[in-house]
Amino acid sequence: MHDNSNMSGIRFLLVTILNALITVVELIGGMLSGSLALLSDAFHNLGDSASVVLAYVASRIGLKNSNDSKTFGYRRAEIISAFINSIFLILVSVVLMGESVRRLFHPEAVNGGIMLIVAIIGTIANFGSALLLSKGAKDNLNIKATYLHILSDALSSFGIIIGAIIIQIWKIDLVDPIVTILVSLYILWETWPVLKESINILMQAAPNLDFEAMKRDMLKEPGVVNVHHIHAWQIDENRIMFSAHINLNDQLLSDVEPVYRDLENLLQKKYHVDHVTLQAEVFRGKSNELFTRDRHDI
Repeated sequence: MHDNSNMSGIRFLLVTILNALITVVELIGGMLSGSLALLSDAFHNLGDSASVVLAYVASRIGLKNSNDSKTFGYRRAEIISAFINSIFLILVSVVLMGESVRRLFHPEAVNGGIMLIVAIIGTIANFGSALLLSKGAKDNLNIKATYLHILSDALSSFGIIIGAIIIQIWKIDLVDPIVTILVSLYILWETWPVLKESINILMQAAPNLDFEAMKRDMLKEPGVVNVHHIHAWQIDENRIMFSAHINLNDQLLSDVEPVYRDLENLLQKKYHVDHVTLQAEVFRGKSNELFTRDRHDI
């Protein structure tokens, strides 16, 4: 976790307290007003409180140094946290949409006045929480997942304000489940990229690199005859790991080290690779392709 995205414990604590208070207020307001939108927002905020705590714990774990059991360190803890938070958001959204559809066919009376007051309080508190997390959300998937939790609730509360005004003025109770469905769809839309990226990282999917261009650049280094058996993956959303076998002319090991240094500098500066591992060979694999097709050769 980079220093510029390392959120302080004070900020996490403030966000947790704000969300806990919002949850209580919206649960009471939802029951008094009969608003599904308020109750759904309350459950979202309850999940937010848990996700903020989880995100903070994961961020602290991610700062731990590597050791003999975790040679790449603990940065994946934050990716796991982002994955869990995303799954929770999607499940809650799907359940709430199901309940909203039921209410469309069986509408229930809603007290627009109570709904409006509680929604205004929730909107202010949620936007305050989102502001506290906004800085770290740009460069950290874990914080981004938590930030989306909070932001989705802020937008949800704002939508509830509009719905409450319509209910209060025109007495259209169907607005309540419609708002819930719209907010849930927005949450799904925003959460899917985070879930997809966290799954890709956990599955060690290759980052977005032009491997053919990398090979061409590496072959420009004097002495490099072939590049094969490439692997690339990410420890987190910011750190790319890269390994490859390179065929060189038969030469002294002391002559190989400058080639290593040049290739490492190339890959780090041009392709933003953080960790480079190269294996030098003369004849072995000289005619092999860029990517291995043999499961036993991984």
